[in-house]
Amino acid sequence: MNSLPFGYLIPIFIILLYFILRKKKPAIEPLTETDLQILNDYVGFYHHLDSTDKLRFEKKVAAFFSTVKIEAVGLEMTTLDELLIASSAVIPIFGFPDWQYRNLTSVLLYPDTFNHDFQFDGAERNITGMVGGGYMNGQMILSRSALRHGFSKNAGKENTAIHEFVHLLDKSDGATDGIPENLLGHEYTRPWIKMMHKEMQKIEDNKSDINPYAITNEAEFFAVVSEYFFEKPEMLKNKHPDLYHQLSRIFAQQPAN
Repeated sequence: MNSLPFGYLIPIFIILLYFILRKKKPAIEPLTETDLQILNDYVGFYHHLDSTDKLRFEKKVAAFFSTVKIEAVGLEMTTLDELLIASSAVIPIFGFPDWQYRNLTSVLLYPDTFNHDFQFDGAERNITGMVGGGYMNGQMILSRSALRHGFSKNAGKENTAIHEFVHLLDKSDGATDGIPENLLGHEYTRPWIKMMHKEMQKIEDNKSDINPYAITNEAEFFAVVSEYFFEKPEMLKNKHPDLYHQLSRIFAQQPAN
């Protein structure tokens, strides 16, 4: 029996090696009926979707769980916490069919506010959420009290977790600068920058209802107005129609409709 020449065996070996070594896609486990009830009760964004979009939202939440690790630090994690974190991730990307947070590996949930040394039991604890950099790159830290407040009825225009996930979207082009180049066409970049600066000046002059934290820098402006966009879309559309229109283009969503 004749054997194959060595030259023919090399590509076969490479193909076999590829199938042996390639990473398996993480298993995506569907949400339970209890999960769906929690979403419906606590996540207004999901509650107001039609049945088709609810199913799409559920699949995105399940996919998030399969790719990002959620860990509790100093507390006992609940299903509600996990679902609120995943929902915070899905809401900003709901308009994009295949988006994944490739710049995120884990979310750490702290009981309450923390400081710049990532301590939640020391002094100067005034941070409610943070996207890590340096050795913390790929990680996000959230305060559970802020997370839950963001989905409560008295949250107003604020949602800390959505704020932090918008920072991740902003960062996906390599710079957290308030200009989400992966989401915004090049022709809209300069008008967006001009709009940001114009509104930041209004905030500084106390002529805007947008949270003053937005004037910290362009990145914070983008994250703050995105909270407003998703939490109170009708109000934003009424008071800031141009800003609402631009954010609708960025996120490919019309939450006020």
